[in-house]
Amino acid sequence: MAVRATVSRFPIDPDSQEASGVPWGLTVTPFAAKDENDQAPAYGLDGHLLPRCENCYAYFNTYCELDQWAWNCSLCGTLNGLSAQAISRYSHPQSCAEMMSSFIDLQLPSSEEFLELTKSALQAALEGLYDVQGPIPVVKNVFVRQDTEGILPIELEDVMPLLQFLAPVETCKDRITSALETLRPITSWERTPGAGQVLDGVLMGGRGFGAAMEALCNYLGSEYGNTFALARVFACLSGPPDYGPGQLDTRRYGEQYASKGEDADCALLPEQTPFYKDLAAVAVQAGVCVDIFAVTNEYTDLASLKFLSIESGGSLFLYANTDDSTLPQDMYQMLSRLYAFNCVLRLRTSTEFKPGYSYGHFFPDPQYENVQHIICCDSFATYAYDFDFSNNVGFSRFVICKLLQIIQCYYDYIFFSHLQIAFQYTVVVPPEELSSLGLVSSSRGKHSLKRRLRIRTLQYGTAQNLNDLYDSVDPEPVLSLLVHTVILASLEQGVREGRMLLHDWLVILTAKYNEAFKHIQYKNGSSSITAQMDVTFSQCPQLQPLARLVFALLRNLLLRFHEEGVHPDYRIYLQCLFSALEPSSLHRAIYPMLTSYSTPDKPAYPRHSLSRAALISSGSPIFFLDAFTTLSVFYSSTADPSLPFPPPHDCLLRSTINKLKQDRCITPKLVFIWGGQDDATVFENYLIEEQDVDGSGLTSVMGFVSFLEDIPQSVLEYMK
Repeated sequence: MAVRATVSRFPIDPDSQEASGVPWGLTVTPFAAKDENDQAPAYGLDGHLLPRCENCYAYFNTYCELDQWAWNCSLCGTLNGLSAQAISRYSHPQSCAEMMSSFIDLQLPSSEEFLELTKSALQAALEGLYDVQGPIPVVKNVFVRQDTEGILPIELEDVMPLLQFLAPVETCKDRITSALETLRPITSWERTPGAGQVLDGVLMGGRGFGAAMEALCNYLGSEYGNTFALARVFACLSGPPDYGPGQLDTRRYGEQYASKGEDADCALLPEQTPFYKDLAAVAVQAGVCVDIFAVTNEYTDLASLKFLSIESGGSLFLYANTDDSTLPQDMYQMLSRLYAFNCVLRLRTSTEFKPGYSYGHFFPDPQYENVQHIICCDSFATYAYDFDFSNNVGFSRFVICKLLQIIQCYYDYIFFSHLQIAFQYTVVVPPEELSSLGLVSSSRGKHSLKRRLRIRTLQYGTAQNLNDLYDSVDPEPVLSLLVHTVILASLEQGVREGRMLLHDWLVILTAKYNEAFKHIQYKNGSSSITAQMDVTFSQCPQLQPLARLVFALLRNLLLRFHEEGVHPDYRIYLQCLFSALEPSSLHRAIYPMLTSYSTPDKPAYPRHSLSRAALISSGSPIFFLDAFTTLSVFYSSTADPSLPFPPPHDCLLRSTINKLKQDRCITPKLVFIWGGQDDATVFENYLIEEQDVDGSGLTSVMGFVSFLEDIPQSVLEYMK
């Protein structure tokens, strides 16, 4: 479980938080195998025996004060008694994970065993049900009839019982492959919406996606209870659903918005129907995770479809065409990863502050605050929270109490706040792991389902002043919270409002920073500049990357305007992708990493700014750009023709590329370009520092430089 806070020292009270201009919150990647410092949790058993606070229900942890009979909760301070069993347990602290580490992973009781563990894709884009367990594969079609308003004439359970439909891959792989070969296209990519087609003499409708998914969720969520630990559906779409329940009207995408005077950036982002959001609730209830793979270049209204995937714990993928689609690789990687499922995520804090907004691909608990349900969670999935103070005093009242005591060291001046993240989940455990724990003989050869409880308790000090707070800033989590904030603003008020919010935040941060360092002073109700305004945060290295990151985010297609050619479906895809990335990956996606090589086996410079000037001045012949979704290898037009192109598979550059592809949640596209011979547009589009921030292309002056030069005027307007 990796946790990264925007500041490692928390503001001491609301006034300090307001004066800083820095977002206060954190990101959490709950199923990450290690923490942000590459430390693994302490593993143990009997998670159900872990003591809990009678007041706030937090779990006992290493920050709690413990005596022989009782313990004080580190979050709320409540004194709790210990049971006789706990007293005996904690008399041998070296045997208890919760006494050894603040990061623990404990096994819970009520495990179940799998007779067979199958790793396969549940094909959700099938026209019918396949019985592949008999000697001859049989397909049973259930038609979505137009005269029944898309309601299936018969339940799938009545067509084929679920346990008959599900088949072990190990024994039925060949027959499953044969069944997949029977799939035939019922439509062309260019067909008109809602048009019927004839297949084998039977009139077929359009894309009845809503009816199919509704029937499938009901099918998998049997009234007899879950017959599986996790149902994962891969749903493939070649265009918008246009038949039956959940059909989408794609006519809202077009030139008519210009004639009607509507803001396309605002009008095309909200969902046009609650059908798929309601269906997501059904999927969550049934324990079904849905991943949507849209392979299309036509408007599909992912703004409406996305809820079915992100709220059920799935992912949304968009591929513009079939030629260079990475769909097979993405699907293979997803099936190869270890997953946690049937997860519950809970954040608790000290009484002085509380979670505000929570962000991520989850389903909020309808009854309890700050409890999120996640059907399926991999080691990349990341969630974010921002914080608010619970009162106007903040942490300062505790500092005052400490000052009234006899203080002998600086340590006593700092109040420590605490927060605790609990992640309860189920995981498939292979027999060799069970054998190593002494829980089962490896000869049994069975996988087991294990319920686990992962807990991370963190302690944060308080900043003594603004300089102290600024020095503790972590720019990448700050970027994560900014991205979540502008996505939310864009969805509610349009992209233009999202851009204004982001720009205004940088202006306010710059103003507050300069005020803190006395470059701006107030006198008689007005402000005056006492020195050259510092827009690069030269006195605070931790803040220095933020201006460049804001500029890059404004240049990103996430916040570019509709009239600049940004497809609304692609914007929705970016929103879904960016809102689930851990901070370092998001940093790559917003501001790519550009490095250079002297040869494919010899690195030159570890980092360059994203500008043509950097390419020219470095003198390096080979450049490698990591933009998260795209990896580009660019050979300069002046590179020695004897250099091997593309780079050999056994060279250092290729090894770096392969490592990045393996460690990524999606399969990035890999392109090789020789300058002056190949089209370099894909590579050059990422050289953003010489592009205008408003998207008007190259300017007469450097884009990022002129962007910074405009900040002081905006600061003065803000001060007025």
